[in-house]
Amino acid sequence: MTRAKAAVIGSGNIGTDLMMKIMRLSDTLEMATLVGIDPASDGLARAARLGVATTDKGVDGLVAMDDFPEIEVVFDATSAGAHHANEARLRPHGKLVVDLTPAAIGPFVVPSVNIGEHEGTSNVNMVTCGGQATIPIVAAVGSVLPVHYAEIVASIASLSAGPGTRANIDEFTETTSKAIEVVGGAARGKAIIILNPAEPPMIMRDTVQVVTDQLDRDRQADVVAAIERQVAAVAEFVPGYRLKQDVQFADESSDIDLLVPEPRRRTGYTRVSVFLEVEGAAMYLPSYAGNLDIMTSAALRTAEHLVGARKAARS
Repeated sequence: MTRAKAAVIGSGNIGTDLMMKIMRLSDTLEMATLVGIDPASDGLARAARLGVATTDKGVDGLVAMDDFPEIEVVFDATSAGAHHANEARLRPHGKLVVDLTPAAIGPFVVPSVNIGEHEGTSNVNMVTCGGQATIPIVAAVGSVLPVHYAEIVASIASLSAGPGTRANIDEFTETTSKAIEVVGGAARGKAIIILNPAEPPMIMRDTVQVVTDQLDRDRQADVVAAIERQVAAVAEFVPGYRLKQDVQFADESSDIDLLVPEPRRRTGYTRVSVFLEVEGAAMYLPSYAGNLDIMTSAALRTAEHLVGARKAARS
């Protein structure tokens, strides 16, 4: 089968790691071009050594390249602000755009939850690293019974947070909180990110707190089974994704009402606590950078699915 040509905008950590994944793992995509704005970046130098076409002129340089008409997929691994300009420049050309920034121009996609819902969309958004790690858990609980409130805390190594990540902290919290509701199904969502400066650098850790109606033991078992199924589904394309310890349950009184939207308030609740760890594949980035690994892995899985759906629709 002929592979679809792909371009990656962004020659930093995320873009370069995504390039390596496409080249090593994908039977669907062919890495065609890496796009940057810094001619001295390690990503562009590495791409050139690997025989990948490059430009340091940004999206304008990409559009001006001779083989641009042949490119079917464009990944944007820049920043939320830059993506607005990149998307506007690419829109007239009919490319499939996979957005790894928190810009959220297109619909949110979390592969293990809703990968089949946006097959006709030209621009899809990969939420954030914290969203990719935690929304599958919120959705798993929501498949058993309604989620009134969900709060996630993503802790990542400070060294794994480059300039783009640091510039997008506000967008991270806003985009992730919204996606917890839109994709995860929570009535209310909240997201927090922590950049941990510990040495040696820590592996990405995520804590998910979900508030539901009170659960008896049978329903608790249903929730655990649903969570374990989602963890296995994510681990198919992010092998370092795993539960750090057993799922925990604690009954809560009505004091928690302030967290729950008024129409859903009850006399008692159960708090479900899930603790995750994400270890990176270390293709380009260190293994502690699971936050970046889960983003590039989810983006690759999404693009492969959408390319397949487009081909099926044409045949």
